[in-house]
Amino acid sequence: MIEKMKYLNITGPKEDIDRVVDTYLNKYEIHLENALTELGESPEIKPFSEANPYKDILNKAHILCDELDNELICEENDMSVSKATEIVNRAYSKMNEMSELRHDVKENQKHLTTLISQIEPFRVLNFDLAKIQHFKFIKFRFGRISPEYYNKFTRHVYNNLDTVFYECERTPDFIYGIYFTPETLSDQVDAVYSFLHFERIALAEEFSGTPEEIYQSLKKEKHAVSAKNKELKTDIKTMLNEQGAKLMLAAKTLQRVSDNFDIRKMAACTADSNTYQVFYILCGWMSVKDTKSFIKEISNDPKIYCVKQNGREQGTTKPPTKLHNPKFFQPFEMFIKMYGLPAYNEMDPTIFVALTYTLLFGIMFGDIGQGLCLIVGGLLFYKIKHINLAGIVSVAGVWSTIFGFMYGSFFGFEEIFPAIWRRPMDNIMNTLITAVIFGVMLILVAMLLNIINAIRAHDIGRLLFDSSGIAGLIVYGGVAACVGFYFLGYKLPATIILVILFGVPLLCIMLKEPLSNFIEKKKHIFPSGGKAMFFIEASVELFDVVLSYATNTISFVRVGAFALSHAGMMGVVLSLAGIENGHANLIVIILGNILVAGLEGLIVGIQVLRLEYYEMFSRFYKGTGREFRPFKTVKK
Repeated sequence: MIEKMKYLNITGPKEDIDRVVDTYLNKYEIHLENALTELGESPEIKPFSEANPYKDILNKAHILCDELDNELICEENDMSVSKATEIVNRAYSKMNEMSELRHDVKENQKHLTTLISQIEPFRVLNFDLAKIQHFKFIKFRFGRISPEYYNKFTRHVYNNLDTVFYECERTPDFIYGIYFTPETLSDQVDAVYSFLHFERIALAEEFSGTPEEIYQSLKKEKHAVSAKNKELKTDIKTMLNEQGAKLMLAAKTLQRVSDNFDIRKMAACTADSNTYQVFYILCGWMSVKDTKSFIKEISNDPKIYCVKQNGREQGTTKPPTKLHNPKFFQPFEMFIKMYGLPAYNEMDPTIFVALTYTLLFGIMFGDIGQGLCLIVGGLLFYKIKHINLAGIVSVAGVWSTIFGFMYGSFFGFEEIFPAIWRRPMDNIMNTLITAVIFGVMLILVAMLLNIINAIRAHDIGRLLFDSSGIAGLIVYGGVAACVGFYFLGYKLPATIILVILFGVPLLCIMLKEPLSNFIEKKKHIFPSGGKAMFFIEASVELFDVVLSYATNTISFVRVGAFALSHAGMMGVVLSLAGIENGHANLIVIILGNILVAGLEGLIVGIQVLRLEYYEMFSRFYKGTGREFRPFKTVKK
């Protein structure tokens, strides 16, 4: 069902808008429209433009709350905006101070990591680096060279060069070491090493002691710094968690006032004047039930004034659609939203879909055991995870179980329960014909729903001359009746009666546009483009209409086909399990049932949805509505 809406204009002193939003509008669901657009261009109306003062403090609150433990629970007490701001600013300032200390520690940690990576390859050098750095006549260079060039160096250059190379560490990619050379020959030797792609590594000047001593000292210092970093991180976490409940309440308070402030984006206000007071203006939709409560609550408030506009639904702004169905049918609203919400004056097909979808599913997937599994599994997922599709599966499982009794099928076994109605495989042709007859009935119901929608929309052309209107109902229903008379052995009506019964309605369908224009007394009966072109297009469209009657009807053969398919697949499973030999393999039966239930259940679910959308929705439902989006979620 679609909730009835009222269009409201709410106004009051400009400075009072926050109180009105917090006191009244947060209690009710109201779909706001842009007031400037609704009121039209006027020099006396201007945008309600103000910068949100809560944006920065709310951002700080979100940063703080992101650091809190998930298991913390928000306080339920009320908090003033000033108190919330004070709590957030104090905590944010404290966190920043501790974060700056932690930043310095982390920078020191990075520096130590760099020093360790520098000294580590030279740990085997058992000599004090401070002494090496004070050599007067000998130059030294720390660095690394690739194995390829190092081999060339040792074979062809080393013995002929005044240098000593001390290898420290070897890796697959590099050989780390230090070379010494006389100061007078350092330029020449450096050039040779550079030619061999020796990469120099500049060690920090503060290094003192052997590389191993330096390395161990740096590791120890880094460990201490890491511990300090973890300690600061824990201190920040502890500090915030100690105030966690208050911080969450502060963030909630600031979020509320920030959202309230954002209502100004949808509001307008009267122009500034030295004579008159400036007023805000809000426009929006509210359900009839909420409207009555809202009007009653503000009746004694002198600072707020509200005007209800009856008949607004016929204006330029169409009411939004808010679905309100019994809880049992609410999961099926998912299918409606996938296709498109109904327009405000259109019929809500949720209950129709719930009944027909689950019924068709049960006919195509009739099995007592598998149906019970769908009921239990779907219900558990719906209760635990609140998944709408799981609720749909559970209801569909009810019909699967019912038709399992009708077919006498229990996990594929047909000897345990007798068939209350019939077994699909007993007479394949009758099964398919029964499916088509059922489809004809559903198409006729869809046409009746289209007629109801046309009446509600005051669309005379759609009501009388549409292919799913009265004319279409006469044609399709007449053909279905004649086919039924023929197979039952009754005589058909006279040819003249048949020509009138089918010819006149088809002609009306063909001339739907000019006939509608004539009834509505429009100036131009035929559309632009000429009468000849109109009749050509209308003839092609009429052929398509007649063809769609046939194809839509034949589509329901799949209902019977899947009923047969299910019985056939379970027969294969039982055969593979060796049921005919009297020594059934239980594992094969279980796995086969799981496979059939999963695979065929998915396919049947998709096929039934296809029948809903293409064979039924296309006849009566447009789905052109826009969703009701409340400004706020109602407070609990």
